[in-house]
Amino acid sequence: MALTGLIMLGATVMMSSCSTKMQAINQLERFSVELRDNSRYYSVSDWERAGEEFVKIRKRIHEHEFDYTPEQKERIGHLEGQCAGYMAKGMKDGIFDKIKGVGGEIKGILQGILNAVTDL
Repeated sequence: MALTGLIMLGATVMMSSCSTKMQAINQLERFSVELRDNSRYYSVSDWERAGEEFVKIRKRIHEHEFDYTPEQKERIGHLEGQCAGYMAKGMKDGIFDKIKGVGGEIKGILQGILNAVTDL
């Protein structure tokens, strides 16, 4: 009886972990769609919230980085690239110069991406 309970607990933990790692990918996908559809209308405060959300999602994904398959990692990279592209447009418009706090981290990420692209 105790063994059955232990097996069920283990299965629940494994399913929960799988669910949580997929939730992070789904959040990133929804975030990318949100940026695609609405970021051109964002105010500075909207960009601040978006930057904070991007950092939170990236942290959730990082918690499971060793659990993702190569295909999932490719999908994550693609979605992060899309998000960075939308954010880069905001950076180009000078919005990120007005953002405090987390904006510095996002600005650094975007600057790294832009530098890598221009170095190719």
